[in-house]
Amino acid sequence: MSLPALDLQRQLFSTAASSDQLFAADDPYRVFAQKIYPLLLQARQDVVAVYCANNGRRAVEPVILLGVTLLQFLEGVPDRQAVEMLRYHAGWNLALNRSLGDAMFHPTVLVVFRNRLQEAQLSQVVFAKILDGLIEAGLVERRGAQRLDSTQMMGLVAKMSRLENVRETLRLALKELEFTAEAFAKPVWWSELCERYIGTKLDFRTATAVLVEKMAQAGVDGLQLLSWVQTLSDKAVAEGVQYKLLMRVLAQNYTWSQGQAPVQREAQPTAAVHNPHEPQAQWAAKGQGRHRKEHVGYKVQVAETVHAEPLQKGEPTRGFLTGIVTHGASESDEAGAVLVEQQQAGVGMEKPSEMYVDGAYVSAQKLAEAKSEGREIIGPAQRGIVKDNRYGVEQFDVQVEERKAICPAGRESTQCSRLEEEATGKVSYRFEWSTPCRECPLKSQCVAAGQKHRTLLVGEYHSHLQERRREQKTDQFQKRAQRRNAIEGTQSELVRAHGLRHARYRGLEKVRLQNYFAGAACNAKRWIKRVIWERKNGRASLEPAVSTG
Repeated sequence: MSLPALDLQRQLFSTAASSDQLFAADDPYRVFAQKIYPLLLQARQDVVAVYCANNGRRAVEPVILLGVTLLQFLEGVPDRQAVEMLRYHAGWNLALNRSLGDAMFHPTVLVVFRNRLQEAQLSQVVFAKILDGLIEAGLVERRGAQRLDSTQMMGLVAKMSRLENVRETLRLALKELEFTAEAFAKPVWWSELCERYIGTKLDFRTATAVLVEKMAQAGVDGLQLLSWVQTLSDKAVAEGVQYKLLMRVLAQNYTWSQGQAPVQREAQPTAAVHNPHEPQAQWAAKGQGRHRKEHVGYKVQVAETVHAEPLQKGEPTRGFLTGIVTHGASESDEAGAVLVEQQQAGVGMEKPSEMYVDGAYVSAQKLAEAKSEGREIIGPAQRGIVKDNRYGVEQFDVQVEERKAICPAGRESTQCSRLEEEATGKVSYRFEWSTPCRECPLKSQCVAAGQKHRTLLVGEYHSHLQERRREQKTDQFQKRAQRRNAIEGTQSELVRAHGLRHARYRGLEKVRLQNYFAGAACNAKRWIKRVIWERKNGRASLEPAVSTG
């Protein structure tokens, strides 16, 4: 499609031209037109790459489509209603600098436009531009204090048992092979498998013993189908999407050897497929005990700015999102924090001077890295492992740099060995107390039964971890760490106001696009509220209705 010409001139009967009569200076839509619309114009420079210059049917103006998509996430409306709002809502037309009589478009244009953004890897273009605007306005520092936390996101999938998952994967593979392999004579068992997995549904009232038999039968049938495809002369058949997915699902649910029937695995591996219609959605659990929450979907990392100064009465938040990263649900928070740093570096931000987090982000290596870079990670270190109620690593005073450690009885280690894993290069140190343990009064509380003396294994950066475990017990640290708590409210805002909890689309890339727009909408809303508050309190002068520069 060819890119339309952008008209920045206000027409006599445009909504923007009559805004002085229709909208007050502190109206949210007018502030959107002043603060957000110019940033959408800047984003157009990136989006033009997905259009032809002068070839094909004339496209809908991408600035309008970016704005409509952003307003959708601001007000929580679907595609069809968004187009209707553009037709009848004067505020939306003011926000996007539209004129009376401008052509409308079909709601499916928004679907095609989102696909274009995703394919061109421009999902975060609006989020990045608004963040740039906040930095330019002095509301976000490139290297300021931030807080970070993750939240779960449900995939757009139905919950399936392992049997339902395998059977549905088989059904999809059979449907795919029915067409890709139609030139070959089908084996005698083909109609039987089609009847079993395409023409028959599971009954929820089926006895457990029968379900176990069906699970075993599904494994046999799946392997039989895989073996048959390998005998075909057309090797392209084995490249089918559903066929490859079947191979993956069978490997995650069964083990087998040559000439023997497959045996069901006791548990599926990490990042296993739980629904063939959305294979990228992963199972994960968050929390413990009665607070444990399981889901199949994704994990979202949310970072925002932190300000130590208290807010005035009625003042809106000064916090703005600086990163929103979507990744696999089974990936760790520590790995997610690295992705947030990479995303922020891509928009010109530096690593935060202070990062407030919970224990999932704190490790000895991360504390050491932060200290060497002149920044801080403020969060509690997780407790060391305790076995059989014996003294754990926290009861020892370990001085890795001096190659010595003091046990709870006050006795120094007699030996220190440096260990390095050949595969990973990971370094650790083992301390031993060979002589002092023989007649120690604390031996029963420290040395395991069957061992002659105590040994202790710690990592290369254990000193940083030990220092944090001691520091986090002080009132000063606990009071400082409370600045992280407000991220919970931000996550709640994203969930309740912008739909972060449930995926609208299927596929990791599409879900990332959804969350980037949700984050952009959250920042836009907070910025608008702050501008309105400042104007009401005489902190900023009035501005023109629309800035197109």
